[in-house]
Amino acid sequence: MDVVVTGIGLVSALGTLDGSWKRLLSGESGIRQHQPFIELERRPLALIGTKPVDLITLIRQVLIDAVQDANLTLPLPDCGIVIGSSRGFQAYLEMLASEGSSATDCVTDVTDGRKTEVGRSLREFGRGKSQEAREFPITDSQFPIPNSQLPITNSQFVNFLPHMGAIAAARAIGSTGQVLAPMAACATGIWSIARAVDLIRTGECQRAIAGAVEAPITPLTLAGFSRMGALANNGCYPFDENREGFVLGEGGALFVLESAELARHRGAKIYGRVSGFGLTNDACHANAPELGGESAIAAVNQCLKRSNLAAIDIDFIHAHGTATELNDRHEALLIEKLFHRGVAVSSTKGATGHTLGASGALGAAFCLMSIKYQMLPACVGMTKPGFELDFVRCARSAIVRNAVCLSFGFGGQNAAIVLSGER
Repeated sequence: MDVVVTGIGLVSALGTLDGSWKRLLSGESGIRQHQPFIELERRPLALIGTKPVDLITLIRQVLIDAVQDANLTLPLPDCGIVIGSSRGFQAYLEMLASEGSSATDCVTDVTDGRKTEVGRSLREFGRGKSQEAREFPITDSQFPIPNSQLPITNSQFVNFLPHMGAIAAARAIGSTGQVLAPMAACATGIWSIARAVDLIRTGECQRAIAGAVEAPITPLTLAGFSRMGALANNGCYPFDENREGFVLGEGGALFVLESAELARHRGAKIYGRVSGFGLTNDACHANAPELGGESAIAAVNQCLKRSNLAAIDIDFIHAHGTATELNDRHEALLIEKLFHRGVAVSSTKGATGHTLGASGALGAAFCLMSIKYQMLPACVGMTKPGFELDFVRCARSAIVRNAVCLSFGFGGQNAAIVLSGER
């Protein structure tokens, strides 16, 4: 069964879907120097606004945009939901831990479509109305830092469980179908799309909204990656000889996936189809890839086999390309080993920053835009290639029939997905 994409909602430091795409083709970057937390030093970040955004705001935006782009009318009771995030509500939890009960005044019941801006905006969708969110504070909760125990006297703490963003989306669109919330580090986006494709192909639903959203700019995340030596000091330069690490970014992308039969029956526009995917795990190291790359290679081969394609059939590779020393070398060697020498390669993280769990979802969206417009986005930030691959130095036109998006995450998570034009 063919599964096609009929709607996309995306937001990044470059803007929404069309704005991000246009700025990518212009070679622009959304990375700027910021100091969102006074206790941490100023560093390059890819913020959507002037300060870190919260997860629910991001989910709301891309969910509305995806539903609107697919020209759907709410409610969608039989729609599957597969929305992942590698950080989830970590920002809320850090705030509560550091500020105690005084921080609860700004916390809403994220899952209740009757009480949040997500539900209000989506229910008013199509009527041209929007109402302010009503806060739903957690009361009588204490989060003392010195204590090993967190005395919870209010069940609203469950709002911050990792899957509650997906639950909020389901409530907002009126879905009573399956709700999944994958977490696979930086491979989360592709894993989420893959799981949604499975739901449709197995007949559990004919339509699903899938992708990943990330709001990772928190003190703990910044401090942790900084201590690891993974963050760049100046900028993100994927596959560059002088790359210095990744730059954290905010963003997300959600897709409306449908069986081709349903999409054609309702006359929906189609961006492309999910031809296949491959998912493996190194089972080797917490924050470094398996040196031989056997598991990552298996994921790509699995993806090509399921897509009924050979490596020569791939016209464009959207690489993970984090600009870290280890990832880029590992990924370049994989591409050299598996694909033909002339295949175009680009990473968009020099423009959007590394959105962690959402990065594969953004990459998949940019692959579909490449197929739609027959254009390849530039590998922004690269000035001196460190590997002998056909990197897209400037945006260029090309015949793009099949594009592969790669993601590699901590814990050895490997993911590959092929997006193709309509048959």
